[in-house]
Order: sequence, then structure tokens, then C-alpha cells
Amino acid sequence: MPAIQLTPAQRKEKRSEAHHLDPVVMIGSDGLTPAVVKETHAALNAHGLIKVRVMSDDREGRESIFAALADQLDAAPIQHIGKLLVLWRPMPPKEKAEREDARPGPKVVKIVKFSKSGNHRPQIKKVQLLGNQRVAQGGEIKRAKRRTTSVKKTQAD
Repeated sequence: MPAIQLTPAQRKEKRSEAHHLDPVVMIGSDGLTPAVVKETHAALNAHGLIKVRVMSDDREGRESIFAALADQLDAAPIQHIGKLLVLWRPMPPKEKAEREDARPGPKVVKIVKFSKSGNHRPQIKKVQLLGNQRVAQGGEIKRAKRRTTSVKKTQAD
């Protein structure tokens, strides 16, 4: 699989996005093993843009690892600076599980009430909300009301 080709402007944008990232995959003295490739593949699926740290001092070895990873994983090589490699691949769309009933089910909500003086601990209460309930501003549980339409709209129908 060939690596993704990016324009210089796209590569510059990805470099700026990767600046604050920490390395996700570390490559040790064994080099590019199948386990490393598998872990890098999983990280690319989860994050899209990742940094890889290579512990080797051999620059040509790091360049060959960079090219091999980009080629094997169908990723775009973004940057190779020192012992850090930056790779990018578009994230696959996540599948959303469809529920049989479209109505919302019960859920547990944590309500936190802070004390009026800042010296006391906040009160934490866990409450189970049914599908037609909501939490109001003061932490009260209210039933959701049906949306009211205007009288004029109902008469027009």
C-alpha cells in the first residue's frame, strides 16, 4: 500500500497539530517488529495523528523505519525530527450501535451542590433519570414537557 501524499500546506497544518502531542509508540533496539506495526496501526485508528519515538541513534535506520511504517500502514509521513516521527492517517468512521427502541432509557446522573461558603465539601447525589425527565437549574428533577405549538398553527391544519 502506498503512503498518502499531502501538499506542503497540509503537511504544515498537521505538524502544527502534532506539536503538543506526546509519543504514543516507542520503538526500541529490536527495531520494526510486527508487534510495533500492530500497535502503531491501533494508535492510528484511535488518534489519526501520532508521534512515534525511535530509541536508535542511527539516522538512516530511523529514516527507513519512517518510510516502512508509512508504506505498511498506508499513512502520510508528516515529520522526522531527531528521534521523533509523526504519522497521519484519516480516522475510520466509528460505527454507531442502533438501539431497538428509539426512546432514551434510564440514566444515572450525578448532581453536585456546592456550599454557599467555600469552606465545606459539595454535596454529591446520584439520581436515576427516566427517559422523560431532566435536571433543572437548581438540581431539581422535572418531567420534560411536550412542545406546545401555537393555537394558530393547530387551527390552520
